[in-house]
Amino acid sequence: MKFPTLHSWDLSPKEAIALQKELAQQIDVERPLKKCALIAGADCSYNRFSPTFYAAVVVLRTSDWSIVEAQGVIGESPFPYIPGLLSFRETPIVLQAFAKLEHRPDAIMCDGQGFAHPRRFGLACHLGLWLGIPCFGCAKTRLTGDHDEPGSNAGAVAPLHEKGEHIGNVVRTKNKTKPVYVSPGHLIDLNSATQWTLESSCGYRIPEPTRQAHLHVNQMRLQDTSEPEV
Repeated sequence: MKFPTLHSWDLSPKEAIALQKELAQQIDVERPLKKCALIAGADCSYNRFSPTFYAAVVVLRTSDWSIVEAQGVIGESPFPYIPGLLSFRETPIVLQAFAKLEHRPDAIMCDGQGFAHPRRFGLACHLGLWLGIPCFGCAKTRLTGDHDEPGSNAGAVAPLHEKGEHIGNVVRTKNKTKPVYVSPGHLIDLNSATQWTLESSCGYRIPEPTRQAHLHVNQMRLQDTSEPEV
């Protein structure tokens, strides 16, 4: 897969925040996703104080959730671990995995935040701008905002708000299991992001695209003998 360069990664944290605020003005979170035959899940894993990163992208067919293609990359990131700026630490290695893809997905699900970010520019926003593909976040934990608890059964949804703004949805993907936090990133609206989260939740808490990406990353870590255990 080929995509243009959006910006340089040689940035200080202060410069990254300024760029985040600038790029946040460019995202589109109002566009319904009308067609999606292939969806990709993206995940990145690393030890907080290690420079070694593992990234995986798995493309699935939405008709039966079979895997079409999986790509992984092991690399390093010089950007420090700073909450709120994790996309500057993770996106470069994830982009390397996307560059290896032979199949271009119609949408991307990230294990992380999208619009539900203090500066409205999480990983899914950043990745969506780079790739020009509808992208949304499906995170296991809340980063910001407040919400009521959704109903206990799969399919229950509660809005996530911050300062009166609807920034995402809290979605129960499995009965009596912790919910996930869904927000649009770029070129997709919240309703579509929520719909595809539920449609791809195949009996697990984590939807199939990011679940498969997580499994692929874990397999890479197990096979990598160069990274010391912590």
